[in-house]
Amino acid sequence: MIKLVSDTIDRRDIDALIKWLQQDPIPRLTKGNLTLKLEKKWAKKIGTKYSVYVNSGSSAILLTLAALKESGKLKNNKIVVPALSWSTDVSSPILLGLDPIMCDCNLQDLSCDLIKLESIFKQDNPSALILVSPLGLVPNMKDITQLCKQYNVILLEDVCESMGSKYNNKYLGSFGFASFFSMYFGHHLSTIEGGFINTNNEDFYHMLLMMRSHGWDRDLPTWKQKELRNKYNCTNFDALYNFYVPGFNLRATDLQAFLGLRAINKLDIYVKKRFLNYIHYLYCLKTNKLELPKPTPNNMISSFAIPIVHKKRNKIVRELMDNNIEVRSLIAGNVASKPMWKKNYITPKLPNSELLESQGFYVPNHQDLLATDIEKISKIINKYN
Repeated sequence: MIKLVSDTIDRRDIDALIKWLQQDPIPRLTKGNLTLKLEKKWAKKIGTKYSVYVNSGSSAILLTLAALKESGKLKNNKIVVPALSWSTDVSSPILLGLDPIMCDCNLQDLSCDLIKLESIFKQDNPSALILVSPLGLVPNMKDITQLCKQYNVILLEDVCESMGSKYNNKYLGSFGFASFFSMYFGHHLSTIEGGFINTNNEDFYHMLLMMRSHGWDRDLPTWKQKELRNKYNCTNFDALYNFYVPGFNLRATDLQAFLGLRAINKLDIYVKKRFLNYIHYLYCLKTNKLELPKPTPNNMISSFAIPIVHKKRNKIVRELMDNNIEVRSLIAGNVASKPMWKKNYITPKLPNSELLESQGFYVPNHQDLLATDIEKISKIINKYN
């Protein structure tokens, strides 16, 4: 079978993990010093000041939005979400009592349609935008950041599918106020489950640390702990169970951090392999309503999977599956077509996302995919030209 993903945790990682676990005394497994090392290493890799490691990419979205709300950084409850996205880009604002506004995608890089986006900014004056970079493709970050600045909109980057992609030689995830990454096994790197939030804002970083762990101050630097304890007249003993803000428990573990520290070293190698596969797909594929972006010297496409739009989708998908090739619909398609949206909100007209919902799918790309696999997949799709 040609699978959608190939596990990035290899035998050497497992052997190293076993050796680490066999230490005497047993190493700390819950969040500890390895998590701190991982966060610093990831922040440095992406090019931000801070990183917070959590138990999933979806938790990263939830925690970021909750922290924005709690810190008073939202001018109102309105937040723009892409129709072509993952469920938790939309469900997290809903669960937190925010007002999501759907934006259609474009048919080039599959991120937000900039004309529609500016129209929403003018009409609705939202507080924030969740910008999803689908499947490793690179949005027009210059125009997006300018629009957000012009209309005073907080830019949040969902880079869960685009780890390692760059715009003008700068990593996606380093442009916005905060960004989200996933370390789920099916993504570019894995810590089994896990995710990151990256930011350059120190106050927001401290809020994330508190809200990740119940709302207490244990993860804060000593000077910040003293500041809070003095402000609330709290002794060091009472501070053990003092909660300054409402919080969650979204921590991951040092066991996962051990894997993450090794995983980051693989990113550049895996990105290069995925990119070369992407180039080979561009050469082999002859039929696709999407004209996939061509690589440029300054933009790195860290391809997650290859999107296809075709009016004969169902026949193509059936033949791919009959040939033991894994295939999926194009992300979540149009999220505004899902029951979780339709039962509570009016479904706007989203022609591009509706097209991807009905005719879109994606085929495998990962670091272990062979050129012959790409040729086999492309040959099947090309038959329906």
